Amino acid sequence: MSSTMRRACFLLWVSCGIICIPLNTYAQEENDLKVAKSSEVFLEEYSDEFQENFFEGLKQKSIQNYDRAIIYLLECRRLQPDNNAVTHELAKLYFLDKNYPESLSYGIESISEAPHNYWYLYTLVTSLNAQGNTIGTIENDIPIENKVLKENLAKIYYGQGRFEAALTLLKSLDPSKSVSLLEQNINTVLAQKKTNTTSVSYTATSNSRVTNDLESYKSRIRGLLMMPAGNSLLLQVSEEALENYPAQPYFYYANGYALNRNKKYRNAIEVLETALDYMLSDISLANKIYTELSTAYNAISNPSKANMYLRKVKPGF
Repeated sequence: MSSTMRRACFLLWVSCGIICIPLNTYAQEENDLKVAKSSEVFLEEYSDEFQENFFEGLKQKSIQNYDRAIIYLLECRRLQPDNNAVTHELAKLYFLDKNYPESLSYGIESISEAPHNYWYLYTLVTSLNAQGNTIGTIENDIPIENKVLKENLAKIYYGQGRFEAALTLLKSLDPSKSVSLLEQNINTVLAQKKTNTTSVSYTATSNSRVTNDLESYKSRIRGLLMMPAGNSLLLQVSEEALENYPAQPYFYYANGYALNRNKKYRNAIEVLETALDYMLSDISLANKIYTELSTAYNAISNPSKANMYLRKVKPGF
């Protein structure tokens, strides 16, 4: 593989790595852009042998051969034992391969080396959730008092719908624009939930009720997207959401995501391509839809369509 091809592949990997795991809408755009811009520097630092193993690992991952992908990434780790990007990639691969203890081990290592990295923490929390554990079980193994880590953890909790836990973390941090914004978002959601619980009016034409129901569906789906064992419920909730709000592309994405995980790839394609009909200017959501479409077309052995959608993914969003 030529150096030019490697650069192109790595840029694509960066963009897909940003979106391949479902994320909450409290985005990390600035950090993501920095990651994308540093990709060429990454490539220049490592040998051809490292790059060949790295990209072969990503290739195997893309076709869900996780055990083979792990072999290639372990070779990368042997060649570059201090490369934390490889450590994190192994944490993700072991998670996808359902080897949660190994995923957790690599996740702890990666976040310990880079406590400021949102995605390293996201992978770690995902591994913990899969085992029915919380961050409290490993807090002595990670730099839990790091302020950036705490804020990132609050954002993850927000995406999971764990609003009170997120607020508790935020109260332990110094005031900042990002902290205040997250607190405001959480308090808005909590107020909406309280309104829904206490309201005795079920008037179909009530604009406030429609808004509350819409946001409630979005909040529930965000949490389910982050739960490894929540796919069945995600399918049910997204279908219900689509029945009530058939012009919301986010709900089509969630439904297509759930169908892909159930290996109903043709159904997923139909739903996800319908989502594109309702897309306006949300590049981040479009990237997620394109990635799921690529996954589905790969699964039904249509690489040309898979690559077509993958090329539509815009790095940095």
